[in-house]
Amino acid sequence: MNNIFSLKYDLISLSIYFMIVVFGLINIYSSIYNENLISFWDLSYPIGKQVAFFSISLVLLFVILSTRDKFFHDNSFLFYIISILLLIGLLFFGIKAGGAKSWYSLGFINFQPSEFVKITTSLFLAKYLSIIQTDISRNRDLFFISLIIFAPILLISFQPDPGSAIIFLAFIFPIFREGLNINFLYHLFIIIVVFFLTLTIGIYITIFLVSIIYTLFIFYQSKKKRKIKFLKFIFTIILYFSIILSTNYVFENVLEERHRDRINIIIGKDLDKKGVGYNINQSKIAIGSGGFSGIGFLKGTQTKGDFVPRQHTDYIFSTVGEEWGFIGAGFLIFLFSCLIIRIIRRAEKQQIYHKRIFCNCFASLLFIHFFINIGMSLGILPTIGIPLPFVSYGGSSLLSFSIMFFIYLNYDSSRLKES
Repeated sequence: MNNIFSLKYDLISLSIYFMIVVFGLINIYSSIYNENLISFWDLSYPIGKQVAFFSISLVLLFVILSTRDKFFHDNSFLFYIISILLLIGLLFFGIKAGGAKSWYSLGFINFQPSEFVKITTSLFLAKYLSIIQTDISRNRDLFFISLIIFAPILLISFQPDPGSAIIFLAFIFPIFREGLNINFLYHLFIIIVVFFLTLTIGIYITIFLVSIIYTLFIFYQSKKKRKIKFLKFIFTIILYFSIILSTNYVFENVLEERHRDRINIIIGKDLDKKGVGYNINQSKIAIGSGGFSGIGFLKGTQTKGDFVPRQHTDYIFSTVGEEWGFIGAGFLIFLFSCLIIRIIRRAEKQQIYHKRIFCNCFASLLFIHFFINIGMSLGILPTIGIPLPFVSYGGSSLLSFSIMFFIYLNYDSSRLKES
């Protein structure tokens, strides 16, 4: 066990963490405040539960900082397998909440494994990529890396919780940092385009267009006298056609109605006649009413009138915008930006590969959550139920991101000790 008082920690990042969490608690309190709510410690309200989970996080802070850094690396595969088994167990023993079977009921609290599998995936992916025999350019290794990432995506999609599943695509960015060919991102972009194109113009027209475009591409390659691998050509065609043929099934059976409605609005099939955009509109009204300096703590009319559904979770940023204005919202964005940039910069100074990769995975997850959640609140991205890390109400989310942050602190302090 390390003497936690003898190591040098990233106190700037730790200070930012505490500022964000405390600011989150203040806004959760405001978003659910009524005359019966007396204090922050009332466990019958979300704010009391969030304070309790924050207290648990503080205990974990000392536990994780006191743990040898090799512990997380050596046991990453075991942690990953346990988290995958927990996701599988949800299909049989999980409870349904918010339209998804994503939770285990532990009596007085609910536990969401999809939040903690982010930690285990980060640790195991970092370990595998840091193995000296791993070559990210080899198809065998790339397949195994894809399996590590897409196994939780598939299991979470079965719940169904496509919003949480999408988040795991954040791991693509650290992989690019480790040398993944840019063509992988190109194919990912094409897959997304093909998916939306199929929903918009239909299966047969999409197949025709993809066939024409791919034929022209092959013709162009042959004119340039570039060698075309037959197996790769066949695999790519099968992949794209499989996506086209499975799009309607995924759309109708995997995505929930609220996700289908929002996608239909995006592609122009639905003019929001059912009021699907109500949440986003109310969130935008709340943020806009805050002006430059905000209405004031506990004074937000949209917040106090309960006009924004799930305001203490998915739309917590609307409370920030209304009561603290542009200054408060801008300051929160500034804090997140500083924290993410600092984690990445210090990760690049790591001499041990698996530590650098884990820290970049954490920074990427933090950024994707931060970007999507605020984008949802501002109406520039569809609502997919993604919490704002350290700020939104949710014990599983707060604990998982806190654990990842504390592991980062542990890895960063051991870097200083080794240098």
